[in-house]
Amino acid sequence: MTAVATSSWSEANQRYLMAALAEIRFLLERHVPSSQSDAAVTVKEDIVTQDTEQAYSNIPVPPTLETLCALFGLSSFERKVLLLCAGIELDGSFASVCAAAQGDPRRTYPTFSLALAAFPDAHWSALIPDAPLRYWKLIEIGNGEALTASALRIDERILHFLAGISHMDDRLTGIVESIPLSTGLTSSHERLAESIVQAWSKAPTSSALPVIQLCGNEKADKYAIAAAACAKLGINPKALSALSVPTALNDLDSLIRLWEREAALSESALILECGGMDIHDSARVHAVTTMIEHLRGATIVSVSERLPSTQRPVAIFEVGKPLMSEQRTLWYDTLGSDADKMNCRLDEVLSHFDLSVQAIREIGREACPRTMDRENGCREPFYDFEKSLWDACRKRTRPRLDGLAQRIEPAAGWDDLVLPEQQKQILREVAIHVRRRAKVYDSWGFGARSSRGLGISALFEGASGTGKTMAAEVLANELRLDLYRIDLSSTVSKYIGETEKNLRRIFDAAEESGAILLFDEADALFGKRSEIKDSHDRYANIEVSYLLQRMEAYRGVAILTTNMKSALDLAFLRRIRFVIQFPFPDAVYRAEIWKRIFPDETPTEGLDMNKLARLNIAGGNIRNIALNAAFLAADDGGRVRMEHLLRAARSEYVKMEKPLSSTEIGGWV
Repeated sequence: MTAVATSSWSEANQRYLMAALAEIRFLLERHVPSSQSDAAVTVKEDIVTQDTEQAYSNIPVPPTLETLCALFGLSSFERKVLLLCAGIELDGSFASVCAAAQGDPRRTYPTFSLALAAFPDAHWSALIPDAPLRYWKLIEIGNGEALTASALRIDERILHFLAGISHMDDRLTGIVESIPLSTGLTSSHERLAESIVQAWSKAPTSSALPVIQLCGNEKADKYAIAAAACAKLGINPKALSALSVPTALNDLDSLIRLWEREAALSESALILECGGMDIHDSARVHAVTTMIEHLRGATIVSVSERLPSTQRPVAIFEVGKPLMSEQRTLWYDTLGSDADKMNCRLDEVLSHFDLSVQAIREIGREACPRTMDRENGCREPFYDFEKSLWDACRKRTRPRLDGLAQRIEPAAGWDDLVLPEQQKQILREVAIHVRRRAKVYDSWGFGARSSRGLGISALFEGASGTGKTMAAEVLANELRLDLYRIDLSSTVSKYIGETEKNLRRIFDAAEESGAILLFDEADALFGKRSEIKDSHDRYANIEVSYLLQRMEAYRGVAILTTNMKSALDLAFLRRIRFVIQFPFPDAVYRAEIWKRIFPDETPTEGLDMNKLARLNIAGGNIRNIALNAAFLAADDGGRVRMEHLLRAARSEYVKMEKPLSSTEIGGWV
C-alpha cells in the first residue's frame, strides 16, 4: 500500500478496533445492576452494533482484529476475552467498568470469571491450555488463588498487532533476523528459487508444506535464493541460527509456539541456519530436528550437508556456485572497464577460482578502488591490478581451508630444487597442465566429453627429506597458488565413514581456490588392498576410492606423498596422472644442495662443499644441519665454519639414531 493508503487503513483499523471495544464495554455495563430500562439497553446495543458494522464497511483491508481471529481460530467468546484484555490497555474507562462489573473496586482488571459471567456466548473450553488464547500466548495469566480469579493481560506483541503496528516479539528480536531481498540473482539460482515456489505451491494445504533443505557451503547464496522464493510468494524471510535453538524441552516448545505465532502475524518463512551446528552435538541435533518436525509453516533449512529425513515432507536442493558463464558475467559487471584490461587473465581467474556471487562482488570492491586515484582519476603508479585481483581471490578463499589443513607459505623456487632433470621436467609439465587446462578442457572440448580424470593429480615418491614438499612449494610459487598440507595419518579415522567426511570437507573447501593440496603419508590410506574381512576393510576401500574420485574431479592440483611406492596398489596408481620419484641424493647432488643451502646474507668462511657432501643424508637433514650451524655461529659472534657444521652434524645424527663415521667427517677441522 502507498503511504496515503496505509494511513487511511490505519485510521480505519483504529476506528473499527474502538467500535469493537465499545461493544465489550457495553456488555460489561449491562452486567452491572442498573436503573436503565430494558428498552434503553436495547437501543444502546443497537447503536454500538451499528457503529461496529459501519466501521467494518469503511475499511479497505480486513482489520487486524478479524485477521488475528481468523489466523488463530478464535471463537466469538475468545474474541471478546481478547478485546476485554485489550480494552484495559487502550481505553482508560475499562478499569472502572471491570471493577463495577465484578462488584469489587479493587478488581480493576479482567478475569475469566468476569468474561464467563458477562459474555452471553461463554464456554469453559476457552480456558484450557490447548485453546487458542493460551496455546498461542495471546493472553497472559497472572498469579492468583484460582484460574478464573487471576488477572488477565494481553500479550504485548498481540496488542501492537491489533493497533496496526508491525513489531517483532521482543523474545525473538535477539535471535531472529530479517533477510533482505538480494538483487541480481544468477539464472541458475533463479531457477532454484522458482523450484522452491513450485514445491510449496503444489502442497495440498499450508500445514503440509514440505521443508526445503538448501544444501551447500555458500550461506549468502542460499539466503539470496530463499529470499527470492519468499518474495515470489509474498512472504518475509527471517533467519534463526540452530545455535540459538534451546535444547531444554519446555524452552524449545515455547520457541516453536512463539515463532509460529510470529510467522502467522508477519506472514514470514523461517530460514533455520544449521551451517555452524556440530553434528556430534546430539542434544542440539535432536532439538533442531524436533523443531523442524513441529513447525507447520514455510520452513527452509540451510545446511552444508543433508540432514536426516524428518516426518515432514522434504524437498532437497543443492546450491552450487554460479555456472562459469555466470561467473564471467559477474566479473564483468563488478570490474567494469577494468575487466577488459585483464585480457586472458580473467580466464585464468575463472579456471582457478570457483567463487560465489557475494565473493566475486566483495573481491571486485576490494581490488577496484585501489586502481584509481580518487582526486585526479589516474591509476596509481606501479599498481598491478591483475596481481591485486589474483591475490584478493586467494585471500578470500582461504578461511574455510585454513581451519582444515596447514597452509605452507612457499619460499622455494626452481633454483632451490636439486633434482635430476627428468624429474624437473615432469614438474614443469604439471605446471603446464594447470596453466593451460582452461584452453584444453573448455576451448578444445576435452572437458565436455567426460568429467572424470580432469583433475591434476600427482604422486611424489621418495624417502623423507628428498625434496617432495619443496617441489610442491616450487609449483605453488610458479602458479601463484596457495599450498596446503594434509596429514593423511591424522585424517584417517578409526570410526567407520568418518574419513570420507573429513576428506569431503577438505575438498569442498578447496574447490573455491583451486589450491595445491599436499596429502602427506599416503601409505596410511593407500596400502595394498587386502581381502574384505569385516566392515572396516570394506569402508577403507570405499574411502580410498572416494579420495581418488575427488582427486580426479578436483579443479586444482592434488599431490600424494609416500616413501613406500611398492606398497601402493597398481590399480590406484593408474588413476594418478603424474608419478615423480625423488631419489636419495648421491654425492654430486648433495654437493649441489650444500652450495645452495645458505642464503646470500649468511656469512660463511672456509666451507668445503665436497667434504660436506660425504654426509650420506637427504636434503631435509642438510637443511637442519645448516640451520643449526648458523645458530651456533651467531652465538659465537663469527661466520659459519666447518667446526660449526661438525657440531650440528653430530646433533643431527644423534636425532636420526645413526652413527657418524670418520669417513664422512674426516678432515673437516
